[in-house]
Amino acid sequence: MKRGPLRPADIAVPIRAHARVPAAPPGRQWGGDVQHILCVRLDNLGDVLMTTPALHALKTGHPERQLTLLASGSGAQAARFVDDIDHVIEYDAPWVKHGQAEAKRDLAMRDRLAAQGFDAAVIFNVYSQNPLPAAMLCHLADIPRRLAHCRENPYRLLTDWVAECEPQHGTRHEVERQLALVAHVGAVTNDTHMRFAVRETDEATLGYKLAERGIDLHAPFLAMHPGATAASRRYPPERFAAAAKVLATMTGWPVAVTGSASEAALCAQVWADDARIVDLAGVLELGELAALVRHARVLVSNNSGPVHIASALGTPVVDLYALTNPQHMPWQTPHRVLYRDVPCRWCYRSVCPEKHHRCLLGVRVDDVVAAVRSLLDPQRRTTLSGTGPGMGVPAPPLV
Repeated sequence: MKRGPLRPADIAVPIRAHARVPAAPPGRQWGGDVQHILCVRLDNLGDVLMTTPALHALKTGHPERQLTLLASGSGAQAARFVDDIDHVIEYDAPWVKHGQAEAKRDLAMRDRLAAQGFDAAVIFNVYSQNPLPAAMLCHLADIPRRLAHCRENPYRLLTDWVAECEPQHGTRHEVERQLALVAHVGAVTNDTHMRFAVRETDEATLGYKLAERGIDLHAPFLAMHPGATAASRRYPPERFAAAAKVLATMTGWPVAVTGSASEAALCAQVWADDARIVDLAGVLELGELAALVRHARVLVSNNSGPVHIASALGTPVVDLYALTNPQHMPWQTPHRVLYRDVPCRWCYRSVCPEKHHRCLLGVRVDDVVAAVRSLLDPQRRTTLSGTGPGMGVPAPPLV
C-alpha cells in the first residue's frame, strides 16, 4: 500500500516529560517531638539567605528547636549572621558544583550526622537539583524524618515530600519555594523577610576601614559589586566604571566598589584611578560587607550574594540580572531589575552558550544610572515582593 508524506497531524502528541507528577502523600505536621533538625542547603551563600524565611518558619511556634545547617564552605559563612541557625556543619558534597569526591570523607560525614541524633532533616534545593543524594545521606545517618521536593517517587528515601512541579507548571521565587516546602510539615510564619544580622563589631571595623579611605560610614555613598562566580552573570566592568563616574558626578557621593581578593583586577577596572571611586577588593570580611550594604543608599550589583544581603537588610538595589534562571531576584526590598529579554533566557549556564551575552550587554549605562536615580527618589521608592521574572524595570527591547 502506497502512503503519502507523513503530516504533523498524523503523529500522536507524546505526553510531556514529567507532566504526570507522582502523587505525594498528604502533609503531616511535625510537632514538639521534632526538636533537632538538620537543614541541608549545599549550594551558595545567597541560596542560604533565601532559605532563611523557611528556617524561621521551622522555629515559629517551636522556639526551643535546634537547627543545624549542613552547608558548603560558601554557604556556611552565612550561619553566624542568621540567628535562627544554632549550629553549622561544613560539607562540600560530591553531587554539587565544586564539591569533593572522596568516599572516606563522605562516610565520615555520614557517621558525624548519625552521632548527632537528629529528629528530622529538611533538604532545600532549587528545582534543577536532585534531592536524592542528600536524602540517601540522611537515610544512612538514620535520621527518621526526611523532607524535600522531589520530581520522581522517592519511595522510602523521603518520609515526607512535595511533588516537584517546577518549571513545567511555572516557577516561584526561591523564598516562596522553601516556605511552601516547610509548610508541608506544618511550619508556617507571617514574617517572610530574609535574615542577616549585622554585628556591632563589624560596623565598627568597617567604619575604621572606610575612614582610612576617605568615606564616612554615616554620610551618603553608593556601593557597587561587579563580581559574580559565573561569567554569564557579569556585567562588563567598563560599564560599571562608566556608571560609577556618572553617579559620582550626579550625586557628589563616593562609590564603594566591593569584591574578594581574587576579584582585585576586576574591581581595579571599575575604580580606574578615579578618586571618587573607592576600591575595597579584598578589604572586607563578610560581616563588614553586609554593614557596608546596609549603609549604602543604593547597591548596584550583578545577581550575586550582595543582592541577597541587600534583600535581607532592606537596602535598595539595582540588580543587573543575567537571564540564566528566573527565581533569584531581589525579595522585599526596593529594587530595579535590569536585563534585555532574549530567546535563550533561562539557560542555567555559567558561560553564555550563545556567545553573545545580550541579556546583559543590552543594558546601557544610561539604564543603570536611571535605575539608581529612580531608587534615590523617595516618591518612587516602593517595596516589591519578588514573585516572578518580570519584577522591577527591564531594559528596553533590542533595536
